Amino acid sequence: MDTTKKRRIFTKALDGVERIGNKLPHPITLFFAFAALVVLVSALGSALGWSVENVEGEEVQVFNLLSSEGILYMFQSAVSNFTGFAPLGTVLVTMLGIGIAERTGLISTALKALVTSVPKQLLTAALVFGGVMSSMAADAGYVVLVPLGAVLFAGLGRHPLAGLAAAFAGVSGGFSANLLVTSLDPLLGNLTIEAAATIDPAYAADMNILMNYYFMIVSVFMITIVGTLVTEKIVEPRLGTFKGNANDDESEDLKRVTPLEKKGLWAAFFSIIITSVFVALLVVPSWGALRAGAEEILAAPFFQVLVPILFIFFLIPGFVYGVVTKSIKNDTDVANQMSDTMATMGMYIVLAFAAGQFVAYFNTSNLGLIFAYNAADFLRDAGLDGMLLILGFLFIVGIINLFIGSASAKWAFMAPVFVPILMHLGYAPELTQALYRIADSATNIISPLMPYFAIVIAFAQKYDKKVGIGTLVATMVPYSIAFSIVWTIMLLIFMYTGIDLGPGANVFYNQ
Repeated sequence: MDTTKKRRIFTKALDGVERIGNKLPHPITLFFAFAALVVLVSALGSALGWSVENVEGEEVQVFNLLSSEGILYMFQSAVSNFTGFAPLGTVLVTMLGIGIAERTGLISTALKALVTSVPKQLLTAALVFGGVMSSMAADAGYVVLVPLGAVLFAGLGRHPLAGLAAAFAGVSGGFSANLLVTSLDPLLGNLTIEAAATIDPAYAADMNILMNYYFMIVSVFMITIVGTLVTEKIVEPRLGTFKGNANDDESEDLKRVTPLEKKGLWAAFFSIIITSVFVALLVVPSWGALRAGAEEILAAPFFQVLVPILFIFFLIPGFVYGVVTKSIKNDTDVANQMSDTMATMGMYIVLAFAAGQFVAYFNTSNLGLIFAYNAADFLRDAGLDGMLLILGFLFIVGIINLFIGSASAKWAFMAPVFVPILMHLGYAPELTQALYRIADSATNIISPLMPYFAIVIAFAQKYDKKVGIGTLVATMVPYSIAFSIVWTIMLLIFMYTGIDLGPGANVFYNQ
């Protein structure tokens, strides 16, 4: 019997999303079309006088991109919109290092060693868990773990897009969760404390940036479990058997590691240890160049220079492995391997140019900001209370996240609005922030406007040229739904059992 007849309604719905989404033009064309649409809508919004009042009481109006100033801006900013597109430099610089590690054979050999030593049933969970934990290294997970997940699954004979999806779900869907404190904790925490101080300065004075720490620790394991189940029970069966042609080096049969390869792996391993010690000396001591005298490591410049550090952490072991295994004989080999890697990034570079223009136009026009403020005002004035307000808040944040990717940018204007509202209703600021982090993270993976969405498509097209926005959205929807539901239920358990969300962080506010 044809297996397609046995598909569940949900799977058929996902197929519909993919089918409709992939009827859209090529992602590059689509981003150019979106940019043109923003230009036209900005002219319409300006003519109709669209505006909002921000938290400082200042009027924010639509900037008309078809005005003389707007046209001048588009010409003057075309290059900077491209070069300033956040993922561009991060991806290309990191890929230079990854290229050496990949083309010398280090990555494929390490994968062979991994899959022959780790139980296969744990690989999906390990990939999702690694993605969640990668938020400690800012955006590194997008350019390292996402393509690595595809490579790993392809090497095991599994569908590479399932591995890509699992890693993407962990990196982006689990962005707020971590076993360690990340830069996001003080970023959001300080905004929440400031918002709470407008209602109760004494209460705010006792708050701390780790207000969601306990909740996020538990969330790591929840995301890992749910992400693994969704990958293996929904996503991978739906994708079926991979019939494409992966890179020969990546799809090779997993053979026993040869003595020379093993020697190269050990040499690369020791080079990583030496490099780690060197970097630690730059960060851990108060006199370290990358510590720059900061009292806390989280405040050190180290977290702003992770891209070149990642480049080094791939370049050095890749080079050492290449020298030991004779895949690098001279400096020309290194230059050629880097050049070959960049040659494969042509599609992404063009995509980055188109996406960069769209993102810049959208931000400069103020359309996203005006939409977000109006959505927030609607929820505030809807007269909802209790659980309906909580669910409404989750929905509004999720919708806004489809248009504005930056977690801090959204919380900067939402915290002063919703923290006081929920405090008046008896909900603690710590709970409001946790709600925000849930909705923001769970919808990252289905937002085409999220800066790294474009590069995930580019990675996926390496295995299937037909992959488009529809394919990726349809693949990630099950994760988004599952994370939203289970994460919300978990928060409700914290709420009604009285478990603190973090050190001294209650869920209810007593005036």
